[in-house]
Amino acid sequence: MKDLKHLFFFENLLQEAYNETVMQAVKKGRRALGYTCYYIPEVLLNLEGCFSVRLRAPRSASPDMATYYVTNRNCPFSRAFLERAIEGGYNFISAFIGSETCAAMDRAQEHLSLLNLIQTPGFFIKHLDVPLKDDIRSIEHYENQLKIKILKPLSDVFGIKTDEAAIRESIDRHNELCRIISEIGQLRKKNPPVISGYEFSIIQLVSLVCPHDAVIDKIKETAEELKSRKPDEKNPYRVRVVVAGSEIDDPYFIKLIEDCGALVVADRYCYGSFPGRETIDIGENESALRAVARHYLKTSQCPRFMNHEKVDHRPVYIKSLFEDFKADGVIIEAMKFCEFWGYEKALCSHILMNEMNVPCCTIEKEYTIGSYGQLRTRFQAFVESLELKKLNAAV
Repeated sequence: MKDLKHLFFFENLLQEAYNETVMQAVKKGRRALGYTCYYIPEVLLNLEGCFSVRLRAPRSASPDMATYYVTNRNCPFSRAFLERAIEGGYNFISAFIGSETCAAMDRAQEHLSLLNLIQTPGFFIKHLDVPLKDDIRSIEHYENQLKIKILKPLSDVFGIKTDEAAIRESIDRHNELCRIISEIGQLRKKNPPVISGYEFSIIQLVSLVCPHDAVIDKIKETAEELKSRKPDEKNPYRVRVVVAGSEIDDPYFIKLIEDCGALVVADRYCYGSFPGRETIDIGENESALRAVARHYLKTSQCPRFMNHEKVDHRPVYIKSLFEDFKADGVIIEAMKFCEFWGYEKALCSHILMNEMNVPCCTIEKEYTIGSYGQLRTRFQAFVESLELKKLNAAV
């Protein structure tokens, strides 16, 4: 397929957290607000005068300094995050919003404060107490946390408007971006494909780590370009897969899977679009903040949720993506030492394979992929098993 016009530009934006678009926005006086988890509503960090940056640690090396503080048995994502903060890689942010969702990230965020790593004037750190359920009481508690831990300090410290009108305007802008990303994502259903999973992961990541107004026009152009893009005469992919799991913010991991012959058609992982790019609807007589709180708790598929309804629904959700995108299998990833996804990977793959007849491949990996060899072998074997399954079904 012909290269996408803006792909090289997008790829370059992912080389550093403090990329060109972020740098320009900060120079104009806008406040960069860092976060790492879906539990922090992106839409509330994009009120007028500030913008969200979902933090990553691209091109990480060995996290030696971070390991001194949090041990080498902590999640490698949290260690890479802390290492990059110690290196000064996040010195551009004006605030960091975290959540009490994962012990490893809690410790990394705690050291961000204890070591006084960021010296930006007015810098503050807030941690949300996020419920483990999504019932009405949980939504009310979450809404109160958003008010106290995000809206109030943004107003008090930086003078950001956080009233009903301001939140509604931010929701409108957020929904516009979500509709475009979702429109592009739906093109992955086509066979032969007009967009690869790698290309989509680039676009999705850019929408998370850059000011939206700095990239939305180019994303719109890309959406239009894809409508007339001609697929390769010969489909380069042998099978189609859904990828689920924890923090996957390296598009070259997706490229590795696709180099083994498996087109990634749906991204059910942290930093992916399922969930993440659903529009926020405001109900009748519902405040904008309540709508945000309800939306993020209801749509979240995080394995931290332990109520039966959420636990039972997570494999059902993955199977729905498997069927909707006409996939042949599912790859479930877990970051090494990730407690939540360690359990989820085992439980979800068991249910999918034994109760839903969905072929699965489960892997555990480091944050930075130092050696592709072992993963490549696993993916190639999985692709071959899926091909064999298709051949047997055709007999």
